[in-house]
Amino acid sequence: MPEGDAGGGGRMREIASDVRFSLFLTVHPFKGFWDLKHERRGSVRNGVIIVVLVTITEVFRRQATGFLFNYMTDTTRINLLAESLAILIPVFLWTLANWCLTALLDGDGSFRDIFIATSYALVPLIIINIPMVGLSHLVVEEEGAFYYFFTSFAVFWTGGLILLGTMVTHQFTLGKSILTALLTIVGMGLIIFVALLFFDLMQKMYAFVFTIVREIVYRM
Repeated sequence: MPEGDAGGGGRMREIASDVRFSLFLTVHPFKGFWDLKHERRGSVRNGVIIVVLVTITEVFRRQATGFLFNYMTDTTRINLLAESLAILIPVFLWTLANWCLTALLDGDGSFRDIFIATSYALVPLIIINIPMVGLSHLVVEEEGAFYYFFTSFAVFWTGGLILLGTMVTHQFTLGKSILTALLTIVGMGLIIFVALLFFDLMQKMYAFVFTIVREIVYRM
């Protein structure tokens, strides 16, 4: 077998193994998250790929969902950057806030571990988003309960996986994991607040410097 074919076949088997493991984790979270951290079954690269796929499927869902279930009345005006950041920023903030918090609570997870666990926990959104787009074009408004059930189920499934990922990654009890998750959400809010204050301060400093420079130029 040519070396290129062997390498390509090995790469395909690696991808297939990664996909099978990500699906395995969604239904066997304790074993999955344990292997993710201690057996190094995951990687930052795979985590980034999952987050990108979640972003793509979410943008696709916003654009292609049937009009009966799509709150975007004009899908041609969807801001792709804003929709993408609506996924990417929360993932980053959760990872950062959780890492800062668990460092104080003697958590065992590193920033890398938290990001990988969080990204793999998002897989249910990929699994359910695409079929729901097709379903949104098949059911009538009276049957919308089925559509909303599955979309809500995807969110709760993902939330449950994030909670269990926190529990296994940091070796916390369930109660401590719930408390950590709530405090992480508060931490995300604090990070946003500090960031807004920083940008507001920078804007005021820029305006102040600009005013001084303009006055100097005017007096010259």
